[in-house]
Amino acid sequence: MPVMRRPSSGEAVSLSLSRPPRSGLATIGSFLPYLWPADDPGARVRVVLAMGLLLLAKVATVSVPVVYGQIVDALAPKDNTAMLAIPLGLVIGYGLLRVGSAAFGELRDALFARVQQRAVRNAARRTFQHLHALSLRFHLDRQTGALARAIDRGSQGIQSVLRLAVFNVVPTILELLLVTAIIWHLFDWRFAAITFCAVAFYAGFTMSFAAWRSRIRRTMNDTDNDASTKALDSLLNYETVKYFGNEAHEASRYDAALARYERAAVRVQVSLNMLNIGQALIIALGLTLIMLLAVHEVRGGTMTVGQFVLVNTYLIQLYQPLGFLGVVYMTIKQGLVDMEQMFRLLEVDEEITDRPGAAALAAHLSDGPAGEVRFENVQFGYRADRLILRGIDFVVPAGRKLAIVGPTGAGKSTISRLLFRFYDVTQGRITIDGEDIRDVAQHSLRAAIGVVPQDTVLFNDTIRYNIGYGRVGATQDEIERAARSAQVHDFIVSLPDGYDTRVGERGLKLSGGEKQRVAIARTILKDPRILILDEATSALDTRTEQEIQTALRAVARHRTTLVIAHRLSTVVDADQIIVLADGRVAERGRHAALLARDGLYARMWALQAEQEAEPEIAD
Repeated sequence: MPVMRRPSSGEAVSLSLSRPPRSGLATIGSFLPYLWPADDPGARVRVVLAMGLLLLAKVATVSVPVVYGQIVDALAPKDNTAMLAIPLGLVIGYGLLRVGSAAFGELRDALFARVQQRAVRNAARRTFQHLHALSLRFHLDRQTGALARAIDRGSQGIQSVLRLAVFNVVPTILELLLVTAIIWHLFDWRFAAITFCAVAFYAGFTMSFAAWRSRIRRTMNDTDNDASTKALDSLLNYETVKYFGNEAHEASRYDAALARYERAAVRVQVSLNMLNIGQALIIALGLTLIMLLAVHEVRGGTMTVGQFVLVNTYLIQLYQPLGFLGVVYMTIKQGLVDMEQMFRLLEVDEEITDRPGAAALAAHLSDGPAGEVRFENVQFGYRADRLILRGIDFVVPAGRKLAIVGPTGAGKSTISRLLFRFYDVTQGRITIDGEDIRDVAQHSLRAAIGVVPQDTVLFNDTIRYNIGYGRVGATQDEIERAARSAQVHDFIVSLPDGYDTRVGERGLKLSGGEKQRVAIARTILKDPRILILDEATSALDTRTEQEIQTALRAVARHRTTLVIAHRLSTVVDADQIIVLADGRVAERGRHAALLARDGLYARMWALQAEQEAEPEIAD
């Protein structure tokens, strides 16, 4: 028997494809702890009360036909004499049962609403928190937006399954059992058997037909998407179509897609008509058999007219909720699939975890001095068969600046990811103030390190929010002080909305230099002991780069700084420069010494000098 194991984060992208689907019961089992939480007795009480109200609602519902039949019997002439009295008590009881059936159902929904929404909230929150705990490897492999959609669909799936299963399927099954028992008790087993078999056959026919129709509808949706895609693609490439005179060809392609949709849509409609005919046939057959049997009993004197009405009312009452059974069945089935996808995310193991008793680093420069960073024989590869770093050794003394340069793909950014512990080293160790970062709590490690990346991504919110993200809860004065240090305060206050200006998706409403200044202000507000500048100015023009460098020097003051640089002119003041090549330290030293060595660094310097001189010659 194969041993089941939890998937690692590296397997997450193919999770839904490589693993066999779980049963619906297994998915429901994953959700039950949220519906019946051990740490919330109040939620359990509400569930029990809601189920009690559900039972009361169904008892009232199945009692209505009984009282209705008694009213009919009471009103029927007896011994050829006129009716002597109106059955007032029965009529009032009938009305109360009707009100009770509706009221108990509404109270049930109101009581269960908090349980349902709290369960959805807790499941979605836990999934969201788990996703943030997963490794960078997992998030680099994911499809854009797929995780958010999985949480959203899973949340909607939970609500659909609860709403339909708890308040539709379960009550209908309960009503069927109660009606069957009452009919058996009031009459005999033949009426109960016909009622139960008719309803069961109706349900089985509807669910099997609905499953068949879903495949047809999926085809219709696919053809609809195909037609829409072809139309959009053709219109977006309007000029190309005109260039080649292919209007007729595009119309033909679009018409062919529409023809496929037409055939699928007709099949969907015809299948619906067939489903309705089949359901009507089963209902008619069940009612006819019941009525024939009831007529025989009435004529034999063993059944009253009111009881005849009662049996007929019960069947009609049962068939009403069953009319939506196909839609309910498919919705619940899809809901369980969506829930399964969300709960499978929770099964992905965290690749990077804290060890028991992990120590906490001093996070802020105000809490302690800058930290010493040391790489000792560090080896690492994103894949086991391909090393990126091959025995990296260096030390950054507290408060000093180390620059890391080298060709593209040499492993420069990998060093910053390892220091931030997005990955664990394959061999060797990384220490801060002599402590292996694998023995340090991740939260404190990352709080102690500030990063200004090359590609600054801002939240689609205000400038105030984006700067304040460096330390949640910071005051406006603290935010403005950080903005002044980053030389961006004057620009912000010149905007019509000032610090309330929204930056747009990924900060697209700001220029590259403005975004970098906001990122620097955010890092200043964080007040880290260690600073990583990951090619923070390589995407900027020379003038803007010089302005940003001034702000960066202010941030780096008194902090241990690692500068990952593409432009060598930005690291000439570094206390030490290491040159990476093929995952190894090829050279190390200060700027002047490396130039004098006339090695790799000197060649890179000369090449960049030539490239920067070319535009000036062209001008």
